Amino acid sequence: MAESQNIEYKESWRDEYLKWVCGFANAQGGTIYIGIDDTGNVVGVRNAGKLMEDIPNKIQSGLGIIADVNKLTKDDMDYIEIKVEPSSYPVNYHGEYHYRSGATKQQIQGAALTEFIREKTGFLWDAIPVDNIGVDDLDRDSIEIFKREAVRKKRMTKEDLDIPNSELMDHLDLLDNGKLKRAAVMLFYRKPGRIITGSYVKIGRFGAGSDLQYQDTVEGSLFNIADKVIDLIYTKYLKAKITYEHDVRIETYPFPREGVREAIYNALGHNNYAASIPIQIRIEDDVMYISNSCILPKNWTVDTLMKPHKSEPFNPSIAHVFYRAGYIEAWGRGIQKICEACQELGTLNPEYIVLGDDITVKFFALESAKISDFQNSKHQADVLADVLEDRILDELKKDAGLNQKELAEILQTSVPSVQRAMSRLKDNGRLVRKGGKRFGYWQIQE
Repeated sequence: MAESQNIEYKESWRDEYLKWVCGFANAQGGTIYIGIDDTGNVVGVRNAGKLMEDIPNKIQSGLGIIADVNKLTKDDMDYIEIKVEPSSYPVNYHGEYHYRSGATKQQIQGAALTEFIREKTGFLWDAIPVDNIGVDDLDRDSIEIFKREAVRKKRMTKEDLDIPNSELMDHLDLLDNGKLKRAAVMLFYRKPGRIITGSYVKIGRFGAGSDLQYQDTVEGSLFNIADKVIDLIYTKYLKAKITYEHDVRIETYPFPREGVREAIYNALGHNNYAASIPIQIRIEDDVMYISNSCILPKNWTVDTLMKPHKSEPFNPSIAHVFYRAGYIEAWGRGIQKICEACQELGTLNPEYIVLGDDITVKFFALESAKISDFQNSKHQADVLADVLEDRILDELKKDAGLNQKELAEILQTSVPSVQRAMSRLKDNGRLVRKGGKRFGYWQIQE
């Protein structure tokens, strides 16, 4: 009998074959024969009696399951049969999850692992309780942002929210037997990176090709990120075109603010945080890309997203709280609202791109709102100047005695650039020189 989905031959036993046992347990079960070569011929094993004791113990201690291990004989040669039943829960070998597919063993990783555990256990990633972080550790500002938005969007009343934080977490279904769920930590904890890396947003302004001109990383709770990221994009990364109608000043941005807001909130709410990949926003003159890791519901395609569809959030607990804050809809209308915002601005509908475990929303700039190359260059120069000033202040906070040449070396820029930036900081009253040139220091005026 040849090797198949449910049969594996090994000439001798090695402890690494516990991975194959793991793979069968996570799939449909199967049988491993020790002492049979790849062609199906019995070659026998030495110390079959000892293996009959060692293998069951190693399977139980290493994988936490019990397998049926039998000694068989053919032509006076002993060989071992290991029968593995399919497991109803995920089985791992030293933290690795393996799966039998066809006649091969594969290690499950990334988004596929998240979905595998979800299907096996029924546990949702954001509903798993967290140790060592309690209600008292949550960020007060993040909770206040939620309360403010929930009342403003009329999703909750002030009376609903005028309760202790522990009761609020319970009412939002963010507690499991007194422990905070991962969703609560992601939403309201100042440093969610303690439980999952990649829980932040990266923004980059790009020129042609790979020309990264400047960038930012926005960290914190999801409510803190949501509160900051839109304003950051529309103050630092985009410039409005100014026109006048009857002496009334009109500012028009190249990308629809409400559409971009909806897309970013959707990314924050539906991101597969287990992939440990940050949400990424790439901004160019003509397009804006908003990308996040995702696992679409089974049989969903881009066409499904673009048509009316029911809401199936990947992170239901996070999505529920975002809905209460008015950040997302409960009826799967998010993409419809994004398209409506684009149409209201007068630009093309966005393009959705699903590639592997990533989904990207591609916004197209409104041609009439794009500013001239001169204006764009001036805007970028102003932004870069602000960035340099902030970096100088950061270094002087560490060492107030640094001189301009030392700052230029640390920041990898020219001395004249540092001199101009420090001159602006002094003119604006943000920086004051104390003492002489040799023994003096810089004082930052907050």
